Amino acid sequence: MLTERISQALALAVEAHTGQKRKGTDIPYVAHPMGVASIALDHGADEEQAMAALLHDAIEDGGPQYARLIRDKFGDRVADIVEGCTDGIPDASGKKAPWKIRKEQYLEHLKDATDDVLLVSGSDKLHNARAIVEDLLRIGSAVYDRFTASQEQTLWYYESLAKVFSERGTPVAASLNDTVRRMRELSR
Repeated sequence: MLTERISQALALAVEAHTGQKRKGTDIPYVAHPMGVASIALDHGADEEQAMAALLHDAIEDGGPQYARLIRDKFGDRVADIVEGCTDGIPDASGKKAPWKIRKEQYLEHLKDATDDVLLVSGSDKLHNARAIVEDLLRIGSAVYDRFTASQEQTLWYYESLAKVFSERGTPVAASLNDTVRRMRELSR
């Protein structure tokens, strides 16, 4: 059952992503965490997992101050899930570690991550993969121009994610595998 706490998490997500857009689109960024929460709920998330889904990018995109704010407002479990889904916090100058290093570290992290983190992270990756597939259908391989990584690097990352989530038995694994397979097919 969802309570008013979910609306408080949504309000904080809106704050953290104010003015942000999805890469290469006019879609308000907060639509992404809302979609991730929906996928997580579809795959059995409880309220705290759904709250973490709403906040999963708050630290990474809103700033490190959100780590303490989330922990204070929503508790250790929600904060731990959000931190477990964060693959890079910008430094004081706004820079993150190089893409490939961050992604390799994140894949390694997922091999031992909690079921909570796997559900939210898997929902995040599924939402992103579905968006890429939709854009491949709409604008073709130009979608890859939006990303730091090349088309092949992006495909490698999503195929690697699908493998890890499958090996870990994550609830979204089958949907992610199907979506990534479609992404590869449309990228040819």
